[in-house]
Amino acid sequence: MNVTSQTPLPKPAPRQSDPGILANEIVERLTYRIGKDAKAAKPHDWLHAVILSIRDRVIDAWIASTHKTYEEEGRRVYYLSLEFLIGRLMRDAVSNMELLDEMTQALSSLGVDIDVIAELEPDAALGNGGLGRLAACFMESMATVDVPAYGYGIRYVNGMFRQEISDGWQVELPETWLAHGNPWEFERREASYEVGFGGLVDPAADADASPNQMVWKASERVIATPYDMPIAGWRGKRVNTLRLWTAQPIDPILLDAFNAGDHLGALRESNRAEALTRVLYPADSSPAGQELRLRQEFFFSSASLQDIVRRHIQYFDDVRTLPDKAAIQLNDTHPAVAVTELMRLLLDDHGLDFDEAWSITRRTFSYTNHTLLPEALESWPVPLFERLLPRHMQIVYAINSRLLAEARRKGGFDDQAIGTISIIDEGGERRVRMGNLAFAGSHSVNGVSALHTDLMKQTVFADFHRLYPDRINNKTNGVTYRRWLMQCNPGLFGLIREAIGDKFMDDPEALRELDAFAHDSAFQDKFTAIKRANKEALSNLLRQRMNARIDPLALFDIQIKRIHEYKRQLLNIIEAVSLYDQIRSHPERDWVPRVKLFGGKAAPSYHNAKLIIKLANDVARVVNHDPAVQGLLKLQFVPNYNVSMAEIMIPAANLSEQISTAGMEASGTGNMKFAVNGALTIGTLDGANVEMRDHVGAENIVIFGLTADEVNQRRAQGYEPRKVIEASAELSQALTAIRSGVFSPGDPDRYRGLIDGIYDHDWFMVAADFDSYASAQRSVDTIWNDHDAWASKAIYNVARMGWFSSDRTIREYATDIWKVPV
Repeated sequence: MNVTSQTPLPKPAPRQSDPGILANEIVERLTYRIGKDAKAAKPHDWLHAVILSIRDRVIDAWIASTHKTYEEEGRRVYYLSLEFLIGRLMRDAVSNMELLDEMTQALSSLGVDIDVIAELEPDAALGNGGLGRLAACFMESMATVDVPAYGYGIRYVNGMFRQEISDGWQVELPETWLAHGNPWEFERREASYEVGFGGLVDPAADADASPNQMVWKASERVIATPYDMPIAGWRGKRVNTLRLWTAQPIDPILLDAFNAGDHLGALRESNRAEALTRVLYPADSSPAGQELRLRQEFFFSSASLQDIVRRHIQYFDDVRTLPDKAAIQLNDTHPAVAVTELMRLLLDDHGLDFDEAWSITRRTFSYTNHTLLPEALESWPVPLFERLLPRHMQIVYAINSRLLAEARRKGGFDDQAIGTISIIDEGGERRVRMGNLAFAGSHSVNGVSALHTDLMKQTVFADFHRLYPDRINNKTNGVTYRRWLMQCNPGLFGLIREAIGDKFMDDPEALRELDAFAHDSAFQDKFTAIKRANKEALSNLLRQRMNARIDPLALFDIQIKRIHEYKRQLLNIIEAVSLYDQIRSHPERDWVPRVKLFGGKAAPSYHNAKLIIKLANDVARVVNHDPAVQGLLKLQFVPNYNVSMAEIMIPAANLSEQISTAGMEASGTGNMKFAVNGALTIGTLDGANVEMRDHVGAENIVIFGLTADEVNQRRAQGYEPRKVIEASAELSQALTAIRSGVFSPGDPDRYRGLIDGIYDHDWFMVAADFDSYASAQRSVDTIWNDHDAWASKAIYNVARMGWFSSDRTIREYATDIWKVPV
C-alpha cells in the first residue's frame, strides 16, 4: 500500500521569516490561542506564543518529512531508549529552523527579551545523564543527516527527580515539568495499544495454527497512548518524531467498589497504570521496585513494537519484509525485552514458524551496549519475569535452547563458556540476562568508544564474540554542536565564524581550520575574553540562586555527571582536601586560585553516592570559610544539574574532570562538550578520552593514572591499597582528616565506612591513582600560569574536536548497521 496513491492535498505556502511578520504571528497566537492581550501578557505567555509560532514552521517540515519517507519507501530507523534528555526545545527549534536572529529581532520589537523567556521553558524530565543526552543528540543528528527515524520512550510525568540540597544532603523531590502542559507534544489516541501483564498461556485453538502459536491471556491490561514531539534537524532539512508513551487503565474507576464505599480502592487500576509512567528509574532495591522497573521496560517496548509492526503492515502488507523496512536500535539493555515481544507478535499474531520469526527478529534489531558494569547489564529473577511475562519466558527458553545448541555445534565452548552465553544465569538465583538476550537477538552489537568495544570483546561478551566474531563493532559517541557550541556558547560561535567562516556549521571537521589561530595573540585575547564572560555569567547565576560567591578570574575546575563511585568524584574531593592542607601548610607558594564545581544526581538508593554529595558539601563548608585559603580554593556543589545548567557551566569551564577508573566509562560525552567549548581535559585513558587524546594531541590534554590493562593487572596481582596509602603522605593525611571527622564534627563517624572502603579494597583505584592525579593537577597549575600556553591548548581542543560530532556517529550507524543512505 502506498500513501502517495491518495489525491495529494495542496501544500501550504512557505511561511515568511521577516521579523515584522514573525512579530505579527506571535501577537496573533498570543491573542487567539492563549487569549491574552499583549499589554497584559506575562513572560510565560510570550514564551508560549513564540513556541506556537515556531512550532507551525516545524510542523510544515514535519509533514513534508513524513511524506518524503513514504514516497521513498526506504528503511526507517526506530530508536528505543528509556531516556531522552532533550532539555529545552524553543531555542533549539528556532536555531535549527534558522530563525534565531529574526526571532530575536521580532521579540525585541515587542519589548521582549528572548533570553529571558527562554529560561522559563522547563527541562523535559525524560532522562538522567549521558545515556539520555546521547539519545537526544542522536535524534537531532538523525534529522540533520536526513535519516528517517522515530524515537520511542516513556512520557514520564515526574522524571528522575528534582534535586535539592538540605544541610549538604541530597533530597529527592518530584519534577513537575508537565504541570502547565507541553506545547511541543501531540496526543495520538488513534495509535493506542493494549499492553498485558501476567495471566496464562494456552495453545492456539485454530486447527491451522502453527505449533509455536500460543494465546496469551493477560490478567492485567493497560492502554498505551502516544504523545508525539517533533525533533527538527539543522536547517530544517528533516523533522523526525519522538513518540513517548503514557499509560491509562482499561477501566479508570471500579464503580462497584466506589459505590460500596471503597473510594480509594476503586482507583487502584488507575494508580497501578499511572505508576508505569510516573518516575524514571524507580528504586529497585525492593521487590516492588524491581517489578515496576520491569513493567516499565516491557510497557514501552511492547507499545513501540506493536506500533512498528502495525505501521509496517499498513504500508507494506507483509510482515516478512520487516527487516527490509525497519531498523530497530536498542539503546542499552533497558528495551531488550523488545526482542521477545517481536518474537511473540510474529509467532502468535502472524503465525510464523519459530526459525523464520527468529531470523526476522535478528535482522531487524541492533544493540548498543553502554556499560561493562555488571549491575547495569540488567537481569531479572526468573520467577518475577515468568509471573509478569509468561509468554515471553517461554520464548526466552526457546531462544536460549537454540543459542546454546548453536554454540555446542560450533565446538570449542566448554560448560563454563556455555554458562556465560546462556540467557539464563544459573549461578545462584536463576535470572534472565537482558544483555545476553539483546546480543543474541541482534545482528549488530556496538560499543561506544574504541576502548570500550575492545573491552566488550575481552570481558562481558568474550564468549559471545567467539561465537559471533563479526557481530561486535565500534561507534564512538558524539554530540551535536548545534546545541553544545552554537547555542550554548554564542560568543565563541561568533568568534569562530569570524575566523574561519560558516563551513563548520554543516561540517564540524572544518573546525580544524582554527589550528592556524592557536598562537595568534589577537585571537587568543578574544578567545580568553569570551571565556571570561562565560565565567562571569555562571558566577552571577550561582550568586543569584545559591548566594555563592566565586571569582571569575580563578581557574574553573568542573566535574558534572551522574554521581557514581566509578566516576570518582571522591578522588576529586580527596585531592581538594589535600590541596587545602598544602595551601595552609605552605602559604608562601604561588598557588593558582581554583574553584572546584560539582554537579550531578545520585540514585535514591545508592548510599555511597549520596554520601559523596554530602562530603563535597561538608568539605566546601570548611574550606570556603577558612580565611587561610580565601581566594585560593573554593568548592561548590551545584544542585539539580540538568541540560540547562550544563549549557551554562560547560562554556565557563577551564578544566574538565574526566577521571573515571580506567576501563569503566564506556565513552562519555561531557568530555566532548567541554573540549569543544575550550576546556582542557584532565582524565584517565578511559572511554573516549583515548580517542580525544589522539585527535587533540597528547600535549593538549592532561592524562594521568592507570590504564585499563594496568587496573586489571593490579587486581589480579592482589592490590593492597593500605600500603599505597601509607606510602603517600598527602593521601594519608587527607583520608585521615575525612575519616576522623574534621569535616563532619557533629558526626565524626559519618565517613568512616566510605574511607575504610578505600583502605580495605579500593575497587575503583582511588588510592592507586591519587599521587598521579595530584601531580597532574599541579601540572595544570603550571600551564595555567602561562597564559599563551593555556590559550593555545584550549584553542587546539576546539579546533580538533570536529570528529566527535554526533552527525559523524549517526552516519556510521546508518552506513554500517542500519543500511540507510546518508
